[in-house]
Amino acid sequence: MKTSELDYQLPEELIAQDPIEKRDNSRLMLVHRETGKIEHKTFKDLLQFLKPDDLLVRNDTRVIPARLFGKKIKTGGKVEALLLKKYSSDIWECLLKSSGHINQGTQILFDDNLDGTILELFPDGRKIIKFSSSDQVENRIEKIGVIPLPPYIHHPLKDPERYQTIYSKYKGAVASPTAGLHFSEELMSEITRRGIQVENVTLHISLDTFRPIKVETIHEHKLFSEYCVVKPETAVAITKAKRDGRRIVAVGTTTTRVLESVSELTPDGPVVHAFDGWADLFITPGYEFKIVDMLITNFHLPRSTLILLVGAFSGLDLIKHAYQVAIENKYRFYSFGDVMLII
Repeated sequence: MKTSELDYQLPEELIAQDPIEKRDNSRLMLVHRETGKIEHKTFKDLLQFLKPDDLLVRNDTRVIPARLFGKKIKTGGKVEALLLKKYSSDIWECLLKSSGHINQGTQILFDDNLDGTILELFPDGRKIIKFSSSDQVENRIEKIGVIPLPPYIHHPLKDPERYQTIYSKYKGAVASPTAGLHFSEELMSEITRRGIQVENVTLHISLDTFRPIKVETIHEHKLFSEYCVVKPETAVAITKAKRDGRRIVAVGTTTTRVLESVSELTPDGPVVHAFDGWADLFITPGYEFKIVDMLITNFHLPRSTLILLVGAFSGLDLIKHAYQVAIENKYRFYSFGDVMLII
């Protein structure tokens, strides 16, 4: 499959620069996989399409202030670090912008209580940094770091909590699971009041997920792993619901990736396993979904692994058509944009 098949032309004015005032007032495009029918709703209408015996699964990761500013200790040159992935409390994978070269062994001062040393450099620009601090390293990062908004958002974010879901809990992501941004406290309360079961999984999103595919064919692309956790009681609950014939509704591509990464089909039916480790499943068209029945997802960048996953779930031709309909109807795209429900 050619990567060019994932292209589409988006007018720049449709890239949402700010979150909508009320989370659940965003527009909702309803996409029917079997018929190809497309309907236009608002996110509050989600309740019309959920049944009391559905199970809704969310990603409860929380975005950390992963952008740090410092200077090289030897030369004083400015450095901007973007943390990508935590290997341990003091060793991280990152991207660096700097005046001049960064070499193995380069030392960077971020503030009086946090410095770092470059341990390793990769050909694609990623680097491994080891932090040293008189405080707990992650405490210092929380105090001096900045929430890293995507590069296509040019407006400063007035309230950093608007780039977090209302149920975010476990720190570790460097980008938000944006499908979850549409849930308000009121909507979530109504979902649980109606008896719809809600379960959480955790996947700490790395920017690798959002990087455009630059190779000519999709199977040449390497998708990097992301850390995820599925608790034993969650695995049991989802397995039981699936075997009972209940629908599993995934909030976002990251939740979908977790569920499909930790599951298998057995003679007794699908099984979701408890898990604590790295997920590296690359979902492309032709993939057979084992767990997810319905998908809530934002509108994604062209040539991204996310649009591939959505295309695998609904059919790529249908998704490309739905995106054109969204453009014609002036839906808002990307992180702070509108949302799609695929049933």
